[in-house]
Amino acid sequence: MNWHFPFFLLATVTLPLVCSKFNPLSLEELGSNTGIQVFNKIVKSRPHENIVISPHGIASVLGMLQLGADGRTKKQLTMVMSYGVKRVGKMLKKINKAIVSKKNKDIVTVANAMFVKNGFKMEVPFVTRNKDVFKCEVRNVNFEDPASACDSINMWVKNETRGMIDNLLSPDLITGELTRLVLANAVYFKGLWKSRFQPENTKKRTFVAADGKSYQVPMLAQLSVFRCGSTSTSNDLWYNFIELPYHGESISMLIALPTESSTPLSAIIPYISTKTIDNWMNIMVPKRVQVVLPKFTAVAQTDLKEPLKALGITEMFDPLKANFAKITTGSENLHVSHILQKTKIEVSEDGTKASSATTAILIARSSPPWFIVDRPFLFFIRHNPTGALLFMGQINKP
Repeated sequence: MNWHFPFFLLATVTLPLVCSKFNPLSLEELGSNTGIQVFNKIVKSRPHENIVISPHGIASVLGMLQLGADGRTKKQLTMVMSYGVKRVGKMLKKINKAIVSKKNKDIVTVANAMFVKNGFKMEVPFVTRNKDVFKCEVRNVNFEDPASACDSINMWVKNETRGMIDNLLSPDLITGELTRLVLANAVYFKGLWKSRFQPENTKKRTFVAADGKSYQVPMLAQLSVFRCGSTSTSNDLWYNFIELPYHGESISMLIALPTESSTPLSAIIPYISTKTIDNWMNIMVPKRVQVVLPKFTAVAQTDLKEPLKALGITEMFDPLKANFAKITTGSENLHVSHILQKTKIEVSEDGTKASSATTAILIARSSPPWFIVDRPFLFFIRHNPTGALLFMGQINKP
């Protein structure tokens, strides 16, 4: 009789903020595209909610997993991700190094870990490749005691996300006798705006949420030079976008919202991919604009199982079909029982809770155009040298 043992995948992400290309469609952009596709599936089922995910976190966890998969399970992962991790390991390693590089000036940390049942033997190549490509650490835990195992994993997540994400995993998700392995990924980002929003300019303004209700929310405002532009979807829906760089300039927040207030955000989301975002980067021009942006905090916990199944990654969740023969030599058949991600973003005047950065506000000689974010919008946090999307989301109500 074959026993099927589940393991978990957790991608955890956070960002407290106020807050040379690798090739034409780089590897990291392919990884981020998978995240955008997952995002599309999630927003269809939760159109009026705030959704925040980390495409880079999802790609990391799927990549770690792909290294342990075989047969059709591996084929499905490779097909949806559009690359084989083993084949492009060196390039991925280079990309991961660039994302966390001190040259960024803004703080980005990415951490990966495997929490393994005491006594569970894993294949050496699986462990060494994950250590090499994803800097994945291995820790032993006692899953027979679900509460203590959860505490260990949650503490790791909390430490790696500087206290922003806690209580990711609950003991009821761990089956003491069956759980063999938990994979976790944490992405943390903290950035100061290159051009800071002055606190005295923050005022309450009207924001019209996705349900049509109006709310008074604190809005950041500044007059400065930003790169911005507009384009249309293939079915002629126009939308505007703007780039708000962080002070290191290798990372930016991109914001997009429909030009007409009558166009719902959901109408433009399906037309956005990493290729579209590349196009924005090429067509944006610097303009002196008055930017008005909500000050917001959003937290979202997402079960990624159904969105991934909808994309064609089905076998790894099936106890009878999952093939993770490259993880363990034993006769145990592993399958993925849960894949979770919890993300938090805070956007305010200067990007950090305790720091000061000043900038001169340019005085307008003529009446400047306005970029007012007073209705549902999309945001992306992009590492520009690689095209990696560290975070993305829709904000329906700040």
